[in-house]
Amino acid sequence: MRKFEKRHAIVVATAIFALLGVVALQQTNAASSKSNEVRSMAWYAANIKIAEAKNKECRADPNNSELQATSDCVNALQAVELRFGVNR
Repeated sequence: MRKFEKRHAIVVATAIFALLGVVALQQTNAASSKSNEVRSMAWYAANIKIAEAKNKECRADPNNSELQATSDCVNALQAVELRFGVNR
């Protein structure tokens, strides 16, 4: 009977650790998704300070055309242009 109890405890402990690992991965993926979320031009227009910061980030390296072409950078730039009528 003791062997059975010991094995049962090991199986339960393993299942708990596996479950905790899955939960941790889900939390990490959720955090990544939020940080990679593309915001719309309307969102940036409503949050113009963030749009200006994003625009500066996108234009920090003039040779990084890949970053400047992302939807997030384009939307931030359009919001700034809409608000101020110029590239900032």
